[in-house]
Amino acid sequence: MKIDDFDRQIMEMLQNNARMTIKEISSNLGLSSTPVFERIKRLEKNGYIDKYVALLNRDLLGYKMVAFVQISLSLHNLHEVNSFVERITVFPEVMECYHTTGDSDFLLKILVKDMDQFNEFILNKLSNIENLGRVKTQFALSTRKRTTALDLEVDL
Repeated sequence: MKIDDFDRQIMEMLQNNARMTIKEISSNLGLSSTPVFERIKRLEKNGYIDKYVALLNRDLLGYKMVAFVQISLSLHNLHEVNSFVERITVFPEVMECYHTTGDSDFLLKILVKDMDQFNEFILNKLSNIENLGRVKTQFALSTRKRTTALDLEVDL
């Protein structure tokens, strides 16, 4: 599927405000509603628009602690790697999970309310997963940039 400037602009608008109406998007683009609706449906069908979400204010909800946990597995065969992923990704504290290169096998972004909740996660969830080798944690002191918007200026 070929992406043109109208598609790119639609995706940028929806990244910034997924609640924009077809009419608002049409007005901003200078197009009628029907082609904008058809473009959005095509972008959804072809997987360019994955889903629509509400981004909640984690501070107002009490989630004050962000931890980055590097995990090295003891065994690295496909079964063990997949088993780890299946176990770790069900925990609601795990916001992101990346299989990485370098000193560790996985990088997890953990979001919790406080140190007590983090300790509970480590002791009652993470430590119950077999095949853990090394676990190294870093805590974020502050957040300097956080976005979900992709740069669509690159050629698609």
